[in-house]
Parts: sequence; structure tokens; C-alpha cells
Amino acid sequence: ALFMENARKGNIVSRANSIGSTSASSVPNTDDEDSDYHQEPCKESYKDQRRRAHTQAERKRRDAIKKGYDDLQAIVPTCEQQDFSIGSQKLSKAIVLQKTIDYIQFLHKEKKKQEEEVSTLRKDVMALKIMKVNYEQIVKAHQDNPSEGKDQVSDEMKFNVFQGIMDSLFQSFNASISVTSFQELSACVFSWIEEHCKPQTLRDIVIGVLHQLKSQLY
Repeated sequence: ALFMENARKGNIVSRANSIGSTSASSVPNTDDEDSDYHQEPCKESYKDQRRRAHTQAERKRRDAIKKGYDDLQAIVPTCEQQDFSIGSQKLSKAIVLQKTIDYIQFLHKEKKKQEEEVSTLRKDVMALKIMKVNYEQIVKAHQDNPSEGKDQVSDEMKFNVFQGIMDSLFQSFNASISVTSFQELSACVFSWIEEHCKPQTLRDIVIGVLHQLKSQLY
């Protein structure tokens, strides 16, 4: 009986110890443990914040690039696709860039062409101004001496002289020039100029035309 009583008391003590250890384990941690417990969420929050900022920056960069390609596709005329059989199809970025480069090169060529045309027009304007000044001087001289032009050759006579010279040249030109091919035409034109457009030949043509018109007038 004494042995059984001692065993019962031992069981009671061990059960009390186990209950005490269980209660102790449920007690809050020390200050160091509490500090670690509060610092861990702060570290995770900072990492999340950095990750979120990086994600937002990357999204903004991609949105800016996308907007740039969309603007190029809307501005460049060659990027517009009008294929009603397949509907509107979005062009790839590589095609948009290539078409943009081609369009910029086309604009550079057009700009250079327009600059050349402007330069030519400026030269024409300068020539017209010179002609205007000369004609004004001629008109002024005629107004100062109205009797000076009575014995001058008429415009009809000038045209007849020009027509006679051109007719004579055209006869030789028509007889000498072949139009079978452009190469042959070029060769014949140079040969005709060398043979029929010499100063002495042109002088003889002009003298012959003037003699002919003189015989008609008198």
C-alpha cells in the first residue's frame, strides 16, 4: 500500500511538471525575441516596397515605349494598313521602325529636291529681273527718241529669217538623224552638230536666207 501511494504521488508530480512546462511554453517571448518578431515584417515590407517601385517603373517604361510605337504608327503614312480582307492588323515594332526610317529618308530626298527647285526658281527670278531692267531701258530709250525705230526690221521679218534658218537646219537634221535606238540617236546628233553646226556652215545658211528674203522684198 505504501508503494502504491508513493507511485500515485509520483504520477501527480510528473503531471504537474508537464502542465507547468506547457504553460511556460505559452508565455510570451523575451524582449529580444519580441524585437526579432517585430523587425521581420519591417524587412519584408521594405523588400515589397522596392519590388513594387521597380515593377511600377518597369511598367511606365514599357507604356512609354508602347506609346512611342503607337504614335509612330499613327504619324508615318506608310505604317497605315488598309487591308479590308483581313481587317486592321497591328504592325510589329521592327516593321514600324523600318517604315519610319524609310519615310524619314524619303522626306530628306523631298527636302533636297525642293531646295533645288527653290534655287532654280531664285535664278529664274533673278534672270527675269535683269530682263525687266533691260526692257525698261529699251522702252525709255525709244520714248526719248521716237523716230529712231522707223527703219528697224519688223517682227515679221525677224520671224521669217528665223524660220528660214531653222528650216534649213531641220532638213539636214532630218536627213542625218536616225531614231532606231537612243544610243544611235545620240551618236547621230553629235555627228550632225559636228558636221552641220560649224560656224562657217551656220554663216553660209544665214547669208543664204538673208539673200533669199532680200530678193523677195525687192
